[in-house]
Amino acid sequence: MTTAPLIPIGQFFDNPERAAARLSPDGGTISYIAPRDGILNVWVSHRNGGGDRPVTNDRDRGVRSYFWSRDGRWIVYVQDQGGNENYRIHAVDPDRPDRVRDLTPFDGVRAGIVAAPRATPRHMLVSLNLRDPSVFDVYRLTISTGKLEMVGRNPGNVIGWTADREGRLRAARTQTPEGDYEILVRDDERGEFRAVAAYSNEDKGYVFGFTPDGARLWVGSARDSDMLRLVELDPATGAERVIDGDEEADLSGPWVSDRTGELLATFYLRDRTLVKAYDDDFRADWEALRDLHHGDPGVGGQDAEETTWIVSFNDDRDPGATFLFDRRTRESRFLFRPRPWLDPAALAPMEPVRITSRDGLSLPCYLTLPVGARAHQLPMVLYVHGGPWARDAWGYDPIAQFLANRGYAVLQVNYRGSTGFGKRFTHAAEREFAGKMHDDLIDGVNWAVDQGIADPARVGIYGGSYGGYAALVGVTFTPDVFAAAVSFVGPSSLVTLAKSFPAYWRPLLASTWFRYVGDPDDPDDLADMERRSPLNHVDRITTPLMVIQGANDPRVTKQESDQIVAALRERGVDVEYICKDGEGHGFVKPENRMEAYGAMERFFAKHLGGRAADDA
Repeated sequence: MTTAPLIPIGQFFDNPERAAARLSPDGGTISYIAPRDGILNVWVSHRNGGGDRPVTNDRDRGVRSYFWSRDGRWIVYVQDQGGNENYRIHAVDPDRPDRVRDLTPFDGVRAGIVAAPRATPRHMLVSLNLRDPSVFDVYRLTISTGKLEMVGRNPGNVIGWTADREGRLRAARTQTPEGDYEILVRDDERGEFRAVAAYSNEDKGYVFGFTPDGARLWVGSARDSDMLRLVELDPATGAERVIDGDEEADLSGPWVSDRTGELLATFYLRDRTLVKAYDDDFRADWEALRDLHHGDPGVGGQDAEETTWIVSFNDDRDPGATFLFDRRTRESRFLFRPRPWLDPAALAPMEPVRITSRDGLSLPCYLTLPVGARAHQLPMVLYVHGGPWARDAWGYDPIAQFLANRGYAVLQVNYRGSTGFGKRFTHAAEREFAGKMHDDLIDGVNWAVDQGIADPARVGIYGGSYGGYAALVGVTFTPDVFAAAVSFVGPSSLVTLAKSFPAYWRPLLASTWFRYVGDPDDPDDLADMERRSPLNHVDRITTPLMVIQGANDPRVTKQESDQIVAALRERGVDVEYICKDGEGHGFVKPENRMEAYGAMERFFAKHLGGRAADDA
């Protein structure tokens, strides 16, 4: 058992002390998120310190995403109600915090930010499914008044919009009925969109933005490559010119100067972040950041002239250390650590490992072992990421650290279907829910057992969203592998899940859900989806199970948890069920997070033999 001190649960799951620092356009003010009466809100302070004061006053779920308007007059943030994901856009004058404007005051409508162009500081481009719940049109929003002007009407197939550097909506990405993609471009906002390039589903065709002259596009393309690369697309011919790529990882994205529009760097996520610089000053700055602090640096904010950066470091044991970095002098000043109460020495290193699946795929994984414990016959939790079109990555993970501190080896497997490892790896998951995707997870467990790390009689499984589905698959399709399972917002039926998707997901389903899982309106697909649904195999469940759900979740609705809990209780099987009102796809309120993970802590301690706070 680990000899590390038991860290209180609140140190992992309560609100951070400070986080998400940004810099005003003139560089004179630092903003950040911090608790106000226990609820996260935006605060501002002088660049050189002092004068800290709150500028938002949310009293419910808190503010978690915000930015400065280009003229520095407003702080803009998005907020939903009770986790329903129908976001509204708000603006507050930092000099008059009482002046909060709801810029999209529409019930049942989801708002999003398309662009906040440098060239039009008084305006933003926003997306709204106001006209039709299933599609998003684009409007030019006047921040000071809330006036909306439609500049892009969605014919029904547009799934992404792009503005040029002048703030004009000039590109769109559409989906075909077969689930492939097209890029459309127009010369100005009075013109008609025309198709300029087509991409198969595997080749993506993500639009990142326009080149400085507005004549070509930066695009993420896997055409003629397994990995997603950065290309320059000529709309006149549809021809691509490859700018950069990597042999091991998909392109995460380009870094383009907001001031000049020039390409500065490309980013890739292998086991750790890889940066390829295209600008000498940027390269020297990045090297200076590497020497500043351990972990992988990330720039969270900068002034309009790009002379000063707010830099936060992703590190497995020292999360979010944040600095102010002057690019002219390459001098830095420490600002804060989000969770200063966490001692890095008490946290566990996260180690990248490679596991080979039974059919020969190399699975990128991460292993976190309890501090001070011998890596032999440990209780283990298989921690499965959601998505499934996402991935696990190196860095601080509060759940992995919490479990390791409680004495568990924690294994995170990037199973087939995870993104970032090339199109063959991702598309190997087609029609493999509860099939080879789950085999990959079991192969991870078998590897840990064969290495002597995990005690095969004390293996648990935990995950959220797809990871919650994987936990339910684990106790129905492989009931002898796991001694305990926790499903957080996990689908129990692929059929009822698909039928409950929000209306605005429908235009996306051909390229994602229908291709990978199935269309419930197709009889053959329906039968296959039923076979892969844990709800239809509850008679196999003998493993102790805990289910956690947000009552307002629009993605995995409450029905998904209710129905499997009801089916088990009808059989007389005891199942622990936590369902929280005012929460959606994951718990935002810290008191709910701590209650849920506290219950999981006691549940795993009972069935796997790890530590719990009551042991202290």
